Amino acid sequence: MTTEAILLVGRGAARTRTVLKTHAERLERRTGTTVRVATYEHEPVHELRDPLARIDAERVYAVPVRVAHTYETLDDLPAALSTIASDVRYCEPIGRSPAITDLIVERATALQPATPDVSLVLVGFGSSAKPYYRQMAAYHAARIDEGSDYGEVVACYLHQNPTVECVRYTIENDSAVAVPLFLTHTTATTEAIPAKLELDRGGIAYAEPFGDHPRVTDAIHAEVAKQRALTDGDRGDTSSGTFETRLTETRRPIATDGEGLVE
Repeated sequence: MTTEAILLVGRGAARTRTVLKTHAERLERRTGTTVRVATYEHEPVHELRDPLARIDAERVYAVPVRVAHTYETLDDLPAALSTIASDVRYCEPIGRSPAITDLIVERATALQPATPDVSLVLVGFGSSAKPYYRQMAAYHAARIDEGSDYGEVVACYLHQNPTVECVRYTIENDSAVAVPLFLTHTTATTEAIPAKLELDRGGIAYAEPFGDHPRVTDAIHAEVAKQRALTDGDRGDTSSGTFETRLTETRRPIATDGEGLVE
């Protein structure tokens, strides 16, 4: 029988490692599969090469615990994962998951119940060059708009139009709740977004990032299960794999030295 491991990869320091360890412990209890955590701060190829090489499993399901693809998840991280001497199945970022929709609604309704006179604002990082944050936010906005009683559901971004600093002046209601589409707190969630939303003026409640909530674990588990199903169906033919899996087949590291952390 093929030995398997699940690898959760995230960007960040102590706060991110703590959150990922919580998800890893839950996932290991659920699946009975060894779950490892790897984090980097700047350069995945440099920081993760040696620790990833120590992973001992014939097949590795690698989950980028991010809400959407970035340059790193499309290029640097697949290059780093290519150094693992195993069959690596690279999963999609967890942002576009029904479990995350549920979590957004839970975060929002805990602060402002869903009524027609309340607006729900989804705040993403955004990218002017890549569509993934917009696609992720639009997915959740459409599902929540259809399934909740909020008067309107809008998305805005730090680095993309429509920008977060304009949303206060474009929403239809005087009362709103904003949910940051981030895994953990960063300077973006603690400084930039509150300042741009002008939270000190009142009228907009501000929720916590997703953090170690069990619904995030559900989203991770779903991505692994999806890759397992695809793997069982392809009978070893990696050419039939997903877009993410093919990334690990085509991206290769340029640098070869580095340090990282696996727990």
